[in-house]
Amino acid sequence: MPEPVEITQLLNRWSNGDQQAGDDLTPLVYAELQKIARRLFRSEQHSHTLQPTALVHEAYVKLINVNVTWQDRAHFFSLAARMMRRLLVNHANAQKAAKRGGEALKVTFNEASVSSGNPEAELLDLEEALQALSELDARKAELIELQYFGGLSFREMEEVTGLSSSTLDRDLRMARAWLKDYLGKK
Repeated sequence: MPEPVEITQLLNRWSNGDQQAGDDLTPLVYAELQKIARRLFRSEQHSHTLQPTALVHEAYVKLINVNVTWQDRAHFFSLAARMMRRLLVNHANAQKAAKRGGEALKVTFNEASVSSGNPEAELLDLEEALQALSELDARKAELIELQYFGGLSFREMEEVTGLSSSTLDRDLRMARAWLKDYLGKK
């Protein structure tokens, strides 16, 4: 993996309109984007119609068209992970709607959905829980996204958020407990 400074410099040059920097950046970040996609697909069915490589490509197309000033490599990968998760949720919603004759139904987390091993329903339930947590405490929801979906380390999360490691640890523990409680009540 290239140095984070090198990626950050390329991101900055790319943000300033240097197309060559964008071209140089692609091969450097591709492997990490693949790791994020594979992590997101761990709980998906093997017969999933969207594959990790397609997810990476779709997210990357969105990333190159987003108008943002990149702070650093961690900022780039956290946004990439968020986009990938959003794409998976959109895909799951579309699959649910198609299975129900085009009528999107609210999916609830219950023993039947857990025991059925339905990853689409579980992803939608997790999305619902993260949305509820975000309404209650947006910072904790963002930290869950950064760590679990983005795969950022505590050090990288400290850089992105400006929070101390003890605050990150406390907030993540509280967020996980809240999510477990929320999903357990469904």
